[in-house]
Amino acid sequence: MAAPNNTFELIKDIVKLACIVASLYFVLSAYLQRKQPAWFKFLRNRRFAVLLLLVSAVTAIKVSEDVLRKESGPVDELVLQFIHANVPVTLIGFFKAATLTGSTYVLFPLATVIVVVLFSARWRFEAVLLAISVVSGGIVVYVLKTFVGRTRPVLWDTEWYWGSSFPSGHTLLVAAFATAAVVVVTRIWPERRILAILIAAVWVFVVAISRLVLGVHWPTDVLAAACIGASLSLTISIALELRHARTYLRSNEVNRELP
Repeated sequence: MAAPNNTFELIKDIVKLACIVASLYFVLSAYLQRKQPAWFKFLRNRRFAVLLLLVSAVTAIKVSEDVLRKESGPVDELVLQFIHANVPVTLIGFFKAATLTGSTYVLFPLATVIVVVLFSARWRFEAVLLAISVVSGGIVVYVLKTFVGRTRPVLWDTEWYWGSSFPSGHTLLVAAFATAAVVVVTRIWPERRILAILIAAVWVFVVAISRLVLGVHWPTDVLAAACIGASLSLTISIALELRHARTYLRSNEVNRELP
């Protein structure tokens, strides 16, 4: 009964945090609408991104807290054993290929090519967003793995990987890359936004599941990693847009002051 109880507690905590985030969002909206109309317009136009950022961030914080307090063990082991017992052996090759798409050997060269193409096409905002998201994602993975030091699962024989089990580097990097890519596609081809979101979500999900199927991460490793990667790229995107908006507002103020 301990594992189901822990699962229920985790879900209850996440729902509670999500409700708090929603409340804070509406309070912030009301404040900005009254005091800062220009910023309220930005918030309204980016409400989905802001809400997703807040939910991802608080979820990552909650899961990370449980990992550091070693409260997620029973749920982690139960989920991992269930996946190992129910995924057909014939699919292992597919999940190995999926994992490869989240490796630095694939993501960094791919990101480099796309960034060069974006710069060449004069989409500088998009190029900077993708570059910073991937590089900062790699830095976050290295720092967290170095300082957390969580032991990887040893429930069955698996391939050796460097570093701590927490977080899943493959999942975090793919989430950061995919989230930034969705923002890029939305800005350049708005009509393809839904398709981009679906592809990104499936990619992150498959890579995250592949790490569990291969037995090299705990479920909370990949859940936290996906939330951290997504929130990282969304934070960078919002920060870059706020910087652009601030420059635009200052430019308009200067123009109004000119005779």
